[in-house]
Amino acid sequence: MDFSTRSYRQELLDRHDIPSADIRRNMQELNGINTWLGGHAITLRGVKAIAQHNNNLVICEIGCGGGDNLAAIARWCRRRGITAQFIGIDHNPFCIEVAKERLHNAHARFLTADYRQVALEEPPDIIFSSLFCHHFTEAALVSQLQWMQQARLGFFINDLHRHPFAYYAIRLLTAAFSRSYLVKHDAPLSVLRGFTRKEWQMLLHKAGIGNFSVTWQWAFRWLVIWKRG
Repeated sequence: MDFSTRSYRQELLDRHDIPSADIRRNMQELNGINTWLGGHAITLRGVKAIAQHNNNLVICEIGCGGGDNLAAIARWCRRRGITAQFIGIDHNPFCIEVAKERLHNAHARFLTADYRQVALEEPPDIIFSSLFCHHFTEAALVSQLQWMQQARLGFFINDLHRHPFAYYAIRLLTAAFSRSYLVKHDAPLSVLRGFTRKEWQMLLHKAGIGNFSVTWQWAFRWLVIWKRG
């Protein structure tokens, strides 16, 4: 395997002919992976870093999938007495269906759309994505970073570090424990489509963005944070 450059092979989840039952199983297992391997913990670090002492937040996730990240944030906000509204955007209607079920008790609205076609009436306080950026080319990502800058307080990104250990570890784990052919195929490929620190720094500079941080997180992820001002 060559880990020096990104893969551009298409993930199965990016196709439009995947049955809804298979997508639901995929979303369930991704929630488990995010829970047990610390993905949700990284997302909460991003929220805390940007929110600071704000106790009334509007948080928007692009590529929200089954809403597991937003659900984790909603639980965190409830425990701390933070009033939060959520916006989830995803182009896949089956993912949105799962997300609506997950957040039926939260103040949340969902849009079935390509985020690039969404014009938000008011800028959210925080915009974020998790395991979303690696689906895009570098040119598309530069535009995506610029779109995320409309956030009132800032944005963050939780995504994969392209690394041999991460690739072989997730390949073994999904082969042993996953019952989803989507997860078994896409999880290792996602790592190959991931980024290095230098690549993130290059993308942010190309987007004309300063005042950012790129920190490594367990298990082999990057947390990219930009704060306004």
